[in-house]
Amino acid sequence: MTGGPPFALGIETHDGLAALVRALRAEADGKQLRKDLAKNMREVLKPAAAEAKSGIMAMSSAGLQTAPALRSAIARKIRPEVKLGGRWSGARVKAFKTKNIRNFPNAPKRTNRASGWRHPVYGNREAWVTQRGKIEWFDQAFEGREGTYKAAVQQAMEDMARRIASRAR
Repeated sequence: MTGGPPFALGIETHDGLAALVRALRAEADGKQLRKDLAKNMREVLKPAAAEAKSGIMAMSSAGLQTAPALRSAIARKIRPEVKLGGRWSGARVKAFKTKNIRNFPNAPKRTNRASGWRHPVYGNREAWVTQRGKIEWFDQAFEGREGTYKAAVQQAMEDMARRIASRAR
């Protein structure tokens, strides 16, 4: 499992997944089989997404402003993603941008980095402050468990391959 962006944990495409996708396309009901494979791969990554969500929810909240809630908005945007075919094939847990939340679409990325982010002080256009979130909350959610998630995704792929092979007999 490797990341690309700092807040995407994923399994990059490899020959096994590409071959499996080709076999799915060759089947008569390949579309349904692809949906089943994607669903199974997402299901095995749901615990990883839950860990990342708990990581952001553990970030301290020092502000008095209550709405819109930044941590819960970020947590809602963390989901497992599966793509089969195209430019990129694989499975990953991704923190999507938070549109329309305090004019801060890159909140997942900024709260994860050590340098933090800058923003104006509420009510004062000239004063800016640097704010830091919980450093590497996304990365720490997967530390030491990358192999477990990779094995679970590969098991889902092998189960689908066995399902296709059993139909051919």
